Amino acid sequence: MIGKKLSPILEELENTLWEFEANRGILPEFTEAGFRSASKIFMSVLMEKMWELQSKEHMAMPDRSAMALKAGEDLRKLVKTYTGFDTFDFYKKVPLQR
Repeated sequence: MIGKKLSPILEELENTLWEFEANRGILPEFTEAGFRSASKIFMSVLMEKMWELQSKEHMAMPDRSAMALKAGEDLRKLVKTYTGFDTFDFYKKVPLQR
């Protein structure tokens, strides 16, 4: 599956960031698109892990849906509060791919 294929790449990115931040002491200078991409990756992983927890706890579908909605709302609020970016605007500047 895609998660297993992407996980080694994500681990390499993580290790590269740890090394950069430990040895440089300067900001990595992520772009807005980089921030958007990292947010999408985090949300995908969060939703998968949340689904696994919900399955383990035998959660009913209406409760799962409510929890997923709340997680999305909380993440949007967190991003807006600490960065000034509204996640609803992330893809407004991105041209549609066909």
